[in-house]
Amino acid sequence: MKAAVVREFGEPLLVEELPIPQPGPGQVLVRLEACGLCHTDIHAMHGDWPVKPALPFVPGHEGVGVVEQLGDGVSNRTVGQRVAMPWLGHACGDCRYCIDGRENLCEKQYNNGYAVDGGYAEYMLADARFAVPVPDGVTPLDAGPLTCAGVTTYAAIKNARITPGETVAVFGIGGLGHLAVQYARLVGAIVIAVDVTEEKLALATELGADHVVNARTTDPVQAIRDLGGADAAVILAVAPTVFRQAFDALNRGGRLVLVSLPADGTLTIPIFDTVLKGISVIGSIVGTRQDLIEVFDLHAAGRTRVVTQTRNLDEVNASIDEVLAGTVPARLVFTYQTPDVVVAAAASESLSGHGS
Repeated sequence: MKAAVVREFGEPLLVEELPIPQPGPGQVLVRLEACGLCHTDIHAMHGDWPVKPALPFVPGHEGVGVVEQLGDGVSNRTVGQRVAMPWLGHACGDCRYCIDGRENLCEKQYNNGYAVDGGYAEYMLADARFAVPVPDGVTPLDAGPLTCAGVTTYAAIKNARITPGETVAVFGIGGLGHLAVQYARLVGAIVIAVDVTEEKLALATELGADHVVNARTTDPVQAIRDLGGADAAVILAVAPTVFRQAFDALNRGGRLVLVSLPADGTLTIPIFDTVLKGISVIGSIVGTRQDLIEVFDLHAAGRTRVVTQTRNLDEVNASIDEVLAGTVPARLVFTYQTPDVVVAAAASESLSGHGS
């Protein structure tokens, strides 16, 4: 099988031919149809975070494909079933976090495309319990980004405890941000989209943002304050200045929701203002399997739109450069040459020029 492999941190990926893996007990073998390129994958490739993947490894945690083989003891998945393999590749199921519905906080979890090989390949193995079924009506092309960008921003909006009529500022309109705008709208928020490119702000407006702020040409704090301030700020950008800007734009009782993980991961905020204004700082890490089920159901019901561009796996290094340069409208998705994915990609490209 073809796979893109990280053999040295910070070096270009190597597209290689590897043996097709065989499923062990409790696992399924999945033939990949699509896999989104998430910025977290790039952090993994560069070894940016304190706990680094073991080399070599195959990145990718927005994988979607069809189950081809069942390992011993698997009874909850079937051959031919379409499934998604998210960041949360496994959790123990027994700890307090797993039991009370916070499996994404399990200390014994492992993550696809980080601790185990992921979706930048034509086949991958998955824990059958954490391979989430993709419902009819959700294409592999859309399901890929929903598997991380979707579930991560959906959970962030839930964790922000937004009530209808509150104002939410979304910092960073890209693969995650274009979905965060839509989820915030679905819960009745007034949405302010903040980015540094007019193209992404135009996309935010198209997807329902009530206001947009170009942080390259305007002081975003003052612009948001002029609009009445934000009751919640969801940070999806990695620029260090964004975090303080988001904090300063909050109203009393506001919630600062941290999602992005910059390489220099230090947050400095004033304790005096945090206490006197009753500001909450919330860390939001991906979502649970139930969150992903809800994300898929919303999309199948026509409530969300995923904006994509497709790439071949051979273009992996050029695709990474595109993401780092900020030239991608929303999400790049590697597609593997199966007929249903090719047809869906061609149809979306012809409708919008950049996917739908």
